[in-house]
Amino acid sequence: MKDENKALREHLLYLLRGGGAHLNFDAAVASFPAKLRGAKPAGLPHTAWSLLEHMRIAQWDILNFCRNPKYKELSFPSDYWPRQDSPPSAAAWDKSVKAFRADLKGTEKLVADKSTDLFALIPHGSGQTILREALLVADHNAYHL
Repeated sequence: MKDENKALREHLLYLLRGGGAHLNFDAAVASFPAKLRGAKPAGLPHTAWSLLEHMRIAQWDILNFCRNPKYKELSFPSDYWPRQDSPPSAAAWDKSVKAFRADLKGTEKLVADKSTDLFALIPHGSGQTILREALLVADHNAYHL
């Protein structure tokens, strides 16, 4: 099967993985000090934990929307942000990082799959395509990183 969108898929994967001018997720969380995970930097509205969880939830939601015909929309903003500024434990931080990576891989897999029509409307959506949603994931992640 010839993939007419091979170059587009490669560009999308590059963006999703933090290519170009974007910070790579793994570089951002590598050795992030535990004592700073719940600290709010002066003048900024969110802690590292809040941002990590928000990114994880939003990315999961977008991937779920793309794959799940029975998708149920979350309520914004309440369902997209954690209730606490600090992770309840080091294990919670690690679990969130692992889940973020897994959903990023899921998004990459969807984009890389030659059978995925990047331009087709998502049947249960309101005009969205996989291309749009992949760009949204890359943009949202880059913005917060």
